Amino acid sequence: TQSTGSTVEVLSAVKEKIPVESIAVHFHNTYGQALANIFTSLQMGVSVCDSSVAGLGGCPYAPGATGNVATEDVVYMLNGLGIKTGVDLEALIETGTFISSYLGRPSRSAVS
Repeated sequence: TQSTGSTVEVLSAVKEKIPVESIAVHFHNTYGQALANIFTSLQMGVSVCDSSVAGLGGCPYAPGATGNVATEDVVYMLNGLGIKTGVDLEALIETGTFISSYLGRPSRSAVS
């Protein structure tokens, strides 16, 4: 994950070559920057971002990378922005709690 400043820089360059409708973003929550970078991406017209329930997962290309941004946190932010997702946040939180318990690891979601 990078800072919001570098997110603007990278997306600006990519948008010169690729239509924004074809761009998706994927941020790990390193230094707690994922939501800020997703928000910045939304402001730049990107409407697709990756996330994972309870922040599960990692990156096979970056050993030691922190987990993915939690879908629960992304949906909470989007709800707060008035963006309709069609996702039931309470059911999502329950799912994250269940799978985290099953795996014996804490959820990485701030809202669960």
